[in-house]
Amino acid sequence: MKVYLLSLGVGLLVGVIYSLLNVRSPAPPLVALIGLLGILVGEQIVPVAKQVINGHSLAAAWRQAKCASHVFGMLPGDSDPTPKQAAHPNPLEKTS
Repeated sequence: MKVYLLSLGVGLLVGVIYSLLNVRSPAPPLVALIGLLGILVGEQIVPVAKQVINGHSLAAAWRQAKCASHVFGMLPGDSDPTPKQAAHPNPLEKTS
């Protein structure tokens, strides 16, 4: 329940900011995408800041917080040695 109330509060705050910027919701696609990018990058500020406070360089903090994989997701050409499908088999799939 706490997460839902927090989400509602953040949504209200974003609505106020949109109103102050004279942007109607739903936002135009480019505005919405830039907003989503801001959310993704903003989520990384706290873990990176913790690493920097602990004495790591910004680049090392970025790597240790695994920000690139969170912000960019799996990029084309990346190979994962342990496929996620093998780790989480489909429970609905019949086995013989």
